[in-house]
Amino acid sequence: MVKKVLVTGGAGFIGSHVCKALAKRGHEPVVYDNLSTGHRDLVRYGRLIEGDVGDGERLQAMLRNERIDAVIHLAGLCYPADSMRAPLAYYQQNVRNSLVLCDAMAAAGVGTLVFSSSCSVYGHASEAVDEQATLSPMSPYARSKMLVEQMLSDIAVEQDWTAVSLRYFNAAGADPDGELGEWHEPEPHLIPRVLMAATGTLAELVVHGTDYPTADGTCVRDYCHVTDLAVAHVLALERVQTRGALSIFNLGNERGFSVLEIIQAVETELGLTVPVRLAGRRPGDPASVSASSRKARDELGWSPQYASLTDIIRTAHRSLAARPNRTSS
Repeated sequence: MVKKVLVTGGAGFIGSHVCKALAKRGHEPVVYDNLSTGHRDLVRYGRLIEGDVGDGERLQAMLRNERIDAVIHLAGLCYPADSMRAPLAYYQQNVRNSLVLCDAMAAAGVGTLVFSSSCSVYGHASEAVDEQATLSPMSPYARSKMLVEQMLSDIAVEQDWTAVSLRYFNAAGADPDGELGEWHEPEPHLIPRVLMAATGTLAELVVHGTDYPTADGTCVRDYCHVTDLAVAHVLALERVQTRGALSIFNLGNERGFSVLEIIQAVETELGLTVPVRLAGRRPGDPASVSASSRKARDELGWSPQYASLTDIIRTAHRSLAARPNRTSS
């Protein structure tokens, strides 16, 4: 059944890829974004409605007028280190605004929601964690994701909703077709910053922390291609039928790479040297996080198609070369 799907934050990195995945499966995406960090140029699949998730009256009217069937909620703030400096903003944008969205959905009679959560809810997780692992968030960002999940679990029961939380491990790469990419200003994510340092658009790469309890002392993360993440959202809409409960799925490649391994892989791929400066740890960064995605494989039929680090680096490099504005900060 074709669904008309509202994608909050649909003009962003992950959101734009989700809209493309929806359209490819025959659904109709509608982008809802205030363009504070998103880009109008990334809205290539679905119509853009400019608006803020914190505006409940506008949201409710739009949900009714557009006859929305389901919501994919990606809008919000998403940087753990930044959240340590600005916790109030993270709770306002991530928790309060999610509650406003849920209230608007309930009033408009929309009962299907897929929520963009995060592996950061687990905290330190050197082993491949599954969805039953103890939650131990280490930053206001991570706690905001955990709080929204807890809120959705209660609301789904009371409203008889079909609700899904997708706990992403690190989104990376870019659209293999070259239509969409990662355009953050400034760019905070490791792989594009390594590429920028290698190609000279960033003076140096700062490595935060070399004394973690990992094989080489640097942080380890599980990187998942953004196109694979996008497909998982569509599968969640199509295949999760449970009402009155929150279904939770990890999305990762089930293998972690350290910061130094990423640097070496980029140098090998590009044949260039990455200038590096070593610095101390950042608050809120766990040492190592990697996923068990068995539940998503079993219940959603999801399997990453761009699982190799080479796929991720090559598509990210192509996206970086095509972005309209570059940062040297």
